[in-house]
Amino acid sequence: MPPLSEKFPWSCLPIGSDVYSRAMSHIVQERSIRGNILDGAALSKTIIEEIKGKLDRIRASGKPAPGLAVILAGDNPASAAYVGAKQRACEKAGFFSLLERLPETVAESELLGLIARLNSDPKIHGILVQLPLPAKIDSARVMQAIDPLKDVDGFHPVNVGKLTLGEDGLAPCTAVGCIEILKRYNIPIKGKKALVLGRSNIVGKPTSMLLLKENATVTMAHSQTLNLADEVRSADILVAAIGKPEFVKGNWIKESAVVIDVGISSVPNPAKPGHNRLVGDVEFLLARERAGWITPVPGGVGPMTIAMLLQNTLKAWNQIVAKNESPQ
Repeated sequence: MPPLSEKFPWSCLPIGSDVYSRAMSHIVQERSIRGNILDGAALSKTIIEEIKGKLDRIRASGKPAPGLAVILAGDNPASAAYVGAKQRACEKAGFFSLLERLPETVAESELLGLIARLNSDPKIHGILVQLPLPAKIDSARVMQAIDPLKDVDGFHPVNVGKLTLGEDGLAPCTAVGCIEILKRYNIPIKGKKALVLGRSNIVGKPTSMLLLKENATVTMAHSQTLNLADEVRSADILVAAIGKPEFVKGNWIKESAVVIDVGISSVPNPAKPGHNRLVGDVEFLLARERAGWITPVPGGVGPMTIAMLLQNTLKAWNQIVAKNESPQ
């Protein structure tokens, strides 16, 4: 295969096709191009279209479409925006979507009662409680009240345990999205040195477990890690999820490394005084000069999180249908 340039018309190749896979494998092996973009926005659209096709076949078979219930408590603008994006994706793919809005003053008992009703509702296969919850509500108790089979966020202790044990279950959407990006772009994981920067229950820890499952050699780092720059410089795969804008400097990145930037922060835009811009946890422009592959912010991991929510909801539907159809 001849050398490929950055002007190659990737959009002409369907992601997942044989030609696309061979082209991606060639670039990964040759490392002939620096700073290739891992386009999560385009990839998420492809995945949602794939899910839509599966839902079309489900309905054609006479079975009901998977249903996702989202609970939004309070009036946090960012939470409302996230929920809106999730609902639009659900509708586009053909899911049955239910939004339960609750006031900031909602009692914990009322929220738990709603979850109990959704747990027993046959039209609902996935339940998502948008975080953060009002301060007076025990988030851990709420998460534990969700039926593990319907826990599409992957936060229930049962699903966390399955992930830790390497068993099949529902894993957190952002963590799954990070791995899906690597797989869809045919980026080798097995045997690679992977550094996960951040130890949250939502991203850092589950991403580490998923990378281990793919046979990467995984190191977890955090704000208290000594000689952090040296750890980053040795990583073949870096997943940055520390929540600090441009914390990882571009010159820390190993030549040809793969950078998955989970962070997203709004910071002042020096080019437009009085305006802000979105950045990740990694100093993008300098990192791109060294990295073999890198996710942009925005347009990288964020859209994949929503696509993986739909994928988890379909997976939950399959689990529940299989359970209901199995001999008792």
